[in-house]
Amino acid sequence: MELHNITALSPIDGRYSQKSSISDLRGYMSEFGLIKYRVIIEIAWLKYLSELDSIPHLDKLSKEIDNSLSDLVHNFSPNDALEVKNIEAETNHDVKAVEYYLAKKLSTAGANNKVLSFIHFACTSEDINNLSYALMLKDVRSNLLEGWLTSLITKLSHLSRKYSKIAMLSRTHGQAATPTTLGKELSVYHIRLKNQLDRLLAINIYGKMNGAVGNYNAHVIAYPDVNWTNETKQFIENFDLTQSTHTTQIESHDWISEYMQSLMRLNTVIIDLCQDMWSYISLGYFKSIINNKEVGSSTMPHKVNPIDFENAEGNLGVANANLGFLSNKLPQSRWQRDLTDSTCLRSSAIGIGHSLLAIESCLNGINKVEPDIKKISSDLAKNYELLAEPIQTVMRKYGISDAYDQLKNLTRGKQITKEDLKVFISSIDGIPEDDKNMLLLLSPEDYVGLAIDLANSDNLKDK
Repeated sequence: MELHNITALSPIDGRYSQKSSISDLRGYMSEFGLIKYRVIIEIAWLKYLSELDSIPHLDKLSKEIDNSLSDLVHNFSPNDALEVKNIEAETNHDVKAVEYYLAKKLSTAGANNKVLSFIHFACTSEDINNLSYALMLKDVRSNLLEGWLTSLITKLSHLSRKYSKIAMLSRTHGQAATPTTLGKELSVYHIRLKNQLDRLLAINIYGKMNGAVGNYNAHVIAYPDVNWTNETKQFIENFDLTQSTHTTQIESHDWISEYMQSLMRLNTVIIDLCQDMWSYISLGYFKSIINNKEVGSSTMPHKVNPIDFENAEGNLGVANANLGFLSNKLPQSRWQRDLTDSTCLRSSAIGIGHSLLAIESCLNGINKVEPDIKKISSDLAKNYELLAEPIQTVMRKYGISDAYDQLKNLTRGKQITKEDLKVFISSIDGIPEDDKNMLLLLSPEDYVGLAIDLANSDNLKDK
């Protein structure tokens, strides 16, 4: 059966293939993307060697050859990638196919054998692969993950301030608890996601260019007087990467494990957000903005389901399963190398793709709901027993030792009215009239502490 998004096995390449986040990811983490990054590294290495005076057998590249190489990078297309794949069908080696592809292109552009022989010079395949994945994940982090996560964080920041004064019933252990504001509750997720994104962005991305087992064996045998550790360090740092100085054939992938685990933590926070939003919708605290063309249930016409949050939660679970496996597997390799990391790295688009898809769904869900202020206020007004906390706290302030027990006996397991509390407050001995009057005027809606200030904190300002 011919491959099409309707016949694809993966939902990323099928059902969700046209989602904005997935469409963007395809240019980075598809087979095309990986081949393009390999081409970038191979060309950059050839250019770098040509500029070294310590490599006398390779002249500086002519302007024509240099321009041809630049054109290959800038104009690399899926058709070029297919050309590489056709070569791979014969070589049965993906990186060697890139080398032969470049040799063919440069030969056509007029490069001589001296130039062609320095393509992939002293490299093992993993030198090209590890730097390709390093660039890929760096670009995905800065161009996709950071952007989508910042959009979600910015949205939460905006809503935190917009809803900062909407007092609402809290729930601890699922039970009515001390009031908060809707804006403050959203601000918690803003801060959590911002902190985790900062950690993801701070992870150093490493690369190596040190040969078959990490000792520069081939480099040194050809040019023993070149300081290869310094030269490869400079080459790697040209890509804003950090050199891994001690490796086997493969870069150890510890940073990739850290990257995956950091993304998992971000995903876990978003799962928490989606579950809370789902629960608030269930309570009626949020209502959906109706789209008359949509259907909520195939049999119940009244339904408007929180499908975006459910979709996000499911995709985040799939993402974390993949990312968790990779973070545990990739730092392990038998002796100087085995091939399991190569196989596994090709699946990293699954975890990242489902993460991006979920962030997009979560944003869509947030944009499609609005608070039902009447419902939120009604629930809060029905729970005057919440004021047991401030009353007993003020009583403690003035040394009434059994304050807690008095309020416990009055309110625990009961629904208390405003009048019940007025009678109790009026009967309290030992607190000044000003404080007594303050408690008499207090309502659950007023008892929100610093929630409004927290929801408008400077820490919530957009980046």
